[in-house]
Amino acid sequence: MVAAIWGLNFVVVKSALGVLAPLGFNAMRHLVASGFMLVVLLASGGVGRPEREDWPRIVGMGVLGIICYQMAFMFGLDRTRAGNASLMLALAPIFVLLFGGRSGEGGVRAWLGVILSVLGIAIVSWNTFSLTGGSTLIGDLILIGAAAIWALYTIGSKPLISRYGPIRATVWPLWIGSIGVVLAGVPALVRQDWSVVGPAAWGGVLYSACFAIGIAYLLWYRGVERVGGARTAVFSNLAPVVAIAAGAVWLGEAFTIHSLAGALLVIGGLILVPSGGTGEDAPADQYAPAGSAR
Repeated sequence: MVAAIWGLNFVVVKSALGVLAPLGFNAMRHLVASGFMLVVLLASGGVGRPEREDWPRIVGMGVLGIICYQMAFMFGLDRTRAGNASLMLALAPIFVLLFGGRSGEGGVRAWLGVILSVLGIAIVSWNTFSLTGGSTLIGDLILIGAAAIWALYTIGSKPLISRYGPIRATVWPLWIGSIGVVLAGVPALVRQDWSVVGPAAWGGVLYSACFAIGIAYLLWYRGVERVGGARTAVFSNLAPVVAIAAGAVWLGEAFTIHSLAGALLVIGGLILVPSGGTGEDAPADQYAPAGSAR
C-alpha cells in the first residue's frame, strides 16, 4: 500500500501542478498535513514537548527536510516527468549510504548497486532527453539534489528518532518547516486563478497531504515494527514502478524499452545496496521514508 500511495503521488502532484503553482500547492498540502498529523499525535498519546537542547536540531531538520527538500521536490517535479521524478528520488538510500559513512559496509555489492543505479538514471535521462529535447534535464538534476537533501535529513534525524520515537521526530520538524513552506506559498496563493482549480486539483491536495504524508508514514512505521526495517525498505523500491506505469496511463508519458531498462537498473541497484548497518535488521530510523512527502 505504501509503494502504491507514493508511486501514485508523483502522478497526482504532477497533474495538480497543471493548474496550481508549485509553491501554492505545497503550502496548501502542508497546512492539511500538519492538521492531520496533529490528530495522529493526539490519538497516539499526545503532542509531547522536546527538551530545550534538541530544539536547534528540530528546527534544522524542519528547514532541511521540509523547506529545502519540498522546494526542490516541487520545482523538480514541475520540470520533469512523474516517472523520472520517482527514479531520481529513489537515489536517496544511496546518498544515505555515502553521506552516513557506511559505503564500506556492503563492499563490492554496495558499490555495484551504486553503479547500476547511476547507470540506470543516465539511461532514463538520456532517453527522456531524446524524447523531449532536454526539457526535463533541469528537473531531473533538481530532484537528484532533492534526494541528497533527504539523505542528509534522514541521517540528521536519527538522534531525534532514537530519543522521541519516529512519529514525534517526524511531526515536530514537519510543523516547523511547514511554517516556512506556507509563508513561501502565500504570494502564489494570492496570484492563483482559482477559477481553473477543479475537483481533481483539490483532490490532489488532499491525497498528497493525508495519504502520501500522513497515512503512508503510519503504514511505513507499522511495517518496520511488524517485519523489520530492512524488509520494509525493499518494498519502497516498488514506488518507481507504480509511478512509471501510472505516468504512462494517466499522463500519457512515453514509455520505451530504454526507460524500462533504466528503471530496472535503478531498482536492481537499490536492492543491492545494504539497507541495514550489518547483516542484521536495522532500527526504524535507518529507513525514514524518502520524499514521502514526496
